[in-house]
Amino acid sequence: MATRTSELAGPVSQAHSFDVEALLRYCVANVYGFLKSPSDFVFSQFGHGQSNPTFFLEVHSNGMKKQYVMRKKPPGKLLESAHAVEREFQVLHALGIHTSVPVPRVYCLCTDPSVIGTPFYIMDYLEGRIYIDPKLPGVAPARRRQIYHETAKALASLHSVDVNAIGLKSYGKPQNYCKRQVERWAKQYLLSTVEGKSKRNPRMLQLADWLRQHIPLEDGTGTASGLVHGDFRIDNLVFHPSEDKVIGILDWELSTLGNQFGDVAHSCMHYIVNPSVEKGDKFGGLLSDGIPEGIPSLPQYLEDYCTASGKTLSAANWKFYVAFSLFRGASIYAGVHSRWIMGNASGGERALNAGQKADAIIDAAWAYIRGENALPRDPPRE
Repeated sequence: MATRTSELAGPVSQAHSFDVEALLRYCVANVYGFLKSPSDFVFSQFGHGQSNPTFFLEVHSNGMKKQYVMRKKPPGKLLESAHAVEREFQVLHALGIHTSVPVPRVYCLCTDPSVIGTPFYIMDYLEGRIYIDPKLPGVAPARRRQIYHETAKALASLHSVDVNAIGLKSYGKPQNYCKRQVERWAKQYLLSTVEGKSKRNPRMLQLADWLRQHIPLEDGTGTASGLVHGDFRIDNLVFHPSEDKVIGILDWELSTLGNQFGDVAHSCMHYIVNPSVEKGDKFGGLLSDGIPEGIPSLPQYLEDYCTASGKTLSAANWKFYVAFSLFRGASIYAGVHSRWIMGNASGGERALNAGQKADAIIDAAWAYIRGENALPRDPPRE
């Protein structure tokens, strides 16, 4: 079943508490349409997600109610280039004004850390449904098919954006995206696994070497380049409260310009690995555990995307893109675990197991690389 967006909010973590009165004063002065004399100001924290702390804001005044979301950098010492809320605001602002890509409206960006401790931005709250489990339990088969179809369409919509026309020409470097990303996440992994942080896995370093040796030619030419979300998956989408259509794509922290097939592979990760995997458990995704009725096979999902986007995916390069996405995911989980050790992970206690998840994802990457088929045929349904 889907989870209502409001159901994902709970008490604010002590590690992420801030001066609420200072935030209120800032919003009154800088957020267009914000109620000027609020009689009540309620805030809570979204628990889903492991990166930038995200808060639900509700303001009441004279019988009126308005709802917002505030997203901020976490406190403490951060890895260089990580948690870039400024870039999130930039891309959301451009897409919201110039395109029909479904994103929440953003109001303002505050880069002054003296207000609440770290930079933040304010955006619209979207009341809708989020599917945490990609198996879509409790959803009718016909609706499952439609939900996956809409997911592919949403990814195709952002990949079809003309970045030059909306002021994002300099948002990133289109060529050699995967090449740079391998080095970036290898570096982040090393920084997250120094003494006193998450334990280092030598197979991760070997995986980085394999990726360096198998980067597709299209990555260097830029022929597959455009706007990249960076973390596109079904649980980063808000669906309409009653209709099976996407009304919001969330979590743009990793967005840039680059090889869009990396996005496509990332959106398919739940076919390869269970997102709730733990070290020592069976880590297979839908391809090994069985695809629930109504959910498309991996080739069918990719066909939906290619039809909507007009792009052609090379089967010869697919294994690289899957391994690349798993590699990056392992590095991210190692960083989450490192922040948990330091006491500033936004995922709370769930971040405790992030180091184990990183190791299991590394194992999954090597298993996929050594598998016989890069793009498997339709798996049998139970």
